[in-house]
Amino acid sequence: MKSIELIILNLEEVRRRNIKLWTSIPKGTLHWKPDDKAMSCLEMVRHVLDSEHYYHLSIKNQGSLPVYESPYEKQPLSSVEAELNFAEPYRRNFLETIMSFSEDDLSTIKIDRSDVGYIRDLGDMLLRIAYHESVHTGQLLDYLRTAGVPRISVWD
Repeated sequence: MKSIELIILNLEEVRRRNIKLWTSIPKGTLHWKPDDKAMSCLEMVRHVLDSEHYYHLSIKNQGSLPVYESPYEKQPLSSVEAELNFAEPYRRNFLETIMSFSEDDLSTIKIDRSDVGYIRDLGDMLLRIAYHESVHTGQLLDYLRTAGVPRISVWD
């Protein structure tokens, strides 16, 4: 397998496990959050999806965006299914962009996010995107534990 294929596999596997988790959250728990300053379960799902879109645009820009107008801001926050449906074309475009890169691009293209403290090779940045999503997987699992909600196993 080539590096690009492995990165896609990793992104798809992280998302598959998240969808399994997200769709298992009881409707009555979607708006639960551990405290007033935290995101709710559903807000966290949106955060992950919206962040991926931002990261996609920053990769195309080869750095942070001076202005980001989220397409998610105008969407009502209603259900996991609605979030996934809305995100689907953005996800498809993101994966297509990744597939358009060469193996050399992974180490030669730099993504300048020095405004938030780093400049990374494209390959590193793509792995960070999957890591960001998986961190929120763990966070949501903790939310559900704290809320006393049974948790689905993401380790299949």
